[in-house]
Amino acid sequence: MRAVTLQSIPAKPAVTEVEAPRPEAGELLVKVAAASLNGIDAATAAGYMQGVMEHRFPLVIGGDFAGTVEALGEGVDGFAVGDAVFGVVMKPFLGSGSLAQYVTVPAAYGVAPIPEGLSVQDAGALGLAGTAALDSVNAVALATGETVLISGATGGVGALAVQLAAARGAKVIATARPGAQAAFVAALTDAEVHLVDFTGDLDAQVGALAPGGVDAVLHLAGDGARLAGLLRPGGRIAATGGFGPGDTRRQDVTVHAMRADPNAATLTALAEDAASGALRVPITAVYPLEQATDAFAAFSSGKLGKLAITCS
Repeated sequence: MRAVTLQSIPAKPAVTEVEAPRPEAGELLVKVAAASLNGIDAATAAGYMQGVMEHRFPLVIGGDFAGTVEALGEGVDGFAVGDAVFGVVMKPFLGSGSLAQYVTVPAAYGVAPIPEGLSVQDAGALGLAGTAALDSVNAVALATGETVLISGATGGVGALAVQLAAARGAKVIATARPGAQAAFVAALTDAEVHLVDFTGDLDAQVGALAPGGVDAVLHLAGDGARLAGLLRPGGRIAATGGFGPGDTRRQDVTVHAMRADPNAATLTALAEDAASGALRVPITAVYPLEQATDAFAAFSSGKLGKLAITCS
């Protein structure tokens, strides 16, 4: 099969021919129709995941997937050949990724059916970013009328988090540069989003919108300690980038160090919202598998939203 691989790290990903996987006990073999890029894919290629997870070469990159069940491993229940499914590859090692024509995934974790009304392309870009966004919003327990600052609103996770926070009735403050970034974020939801330029005086801009400090912060980019300083006493911050409780001197705020948990219930909830139109998957560009290296270059240059890959 064709796949996006690394022969060593750090290295530039390349599209090569590799042996197609076979499902082991408890696994599904999925014929991948669509996938997308996430930060961990770029981090893997750059060598940043060394020492964090085992690497198996040739290493097929990719977490998000959507496609059709091609075969079942021994002992699999609840799925049948031909089922349309999506999710996130959840294995204890890197190397059996989804940027390929086929992928094997555990049937018990990280996979859910694609509901009617959700395109396979949108499903293939929803799993990891959607889970990270929803888990972060849930972690800070946003309530109607509360103010949340979302730093990194122009990325895949942030663009989904803006929509989820607005749907809960929160006052959303989002970071974006004036111009294309600001227009992208403003168009994510019909609710009002207050935009602040992270290249300017962020403290003053946020202070003007929330004089007493914001109730919550979603730290998806930027300086976590600086963002924590914008919280009111008793505020909460959810961070996906390694920022933890020991990284701030403030004792009057709660820090949630996030790790996305793409369980079936979370994936199903996200898929239902996307299928109904309540949540829009923010795909801004689509690349065929053979042009995946171009997608990586665009991702590294800060392309807005989600970059989708068609694999079939």
